[in-house]
Amino acid sequence: MKVSDASTFLRRTLWLDAAVSGATGLVMWLGADLLQAWLALPAMLFRGAGVSLLPFCALLIALAMRPELARGAIVAIIVANALWVVASIALLVSGQVAPTMLGYAFVVGQAVGVLGFAELQWVGLRRIDRTAIVTS
Repeated sequence: MKVSDASTFLRRTLWLDAAVSGATGLVMWLGADLLQAWLALPAMLFRGAGVSLLPFCALLIALAMRPELARGAIVAIIVANALWVVASIALLVSGQVAPTMLGYAFVVGQAVGVLGFAELQWVGLRRIDRTAIVTS
């Protein structure tokens, strides 16, 4: 596998993460009151999480557009995604909220999706590392 092929895979995962993060961020920010009614989670939680996803989306786009992918930046994205997953699960087990079953499904579902992005990004980074070592 060439470095450019591995780079393309990683860039695509960044673009997909950006699209999903941006869309989710907008839905959570703009639909916070409706989500609160359906999921029994605080609207302020949705607003805060939604607004935080928008600059994250912009960062993913900026990284995906760079001519060279910076390993440290990709690792930071993977760590941020992993922390989001941990925070999501911690929210459910904290006893601070009492979501509906749909609320539990929403939090767990988005955590699984984010974990999937972290995994794909890790795989993409390892492919680049492996290819760079082989071709050096």
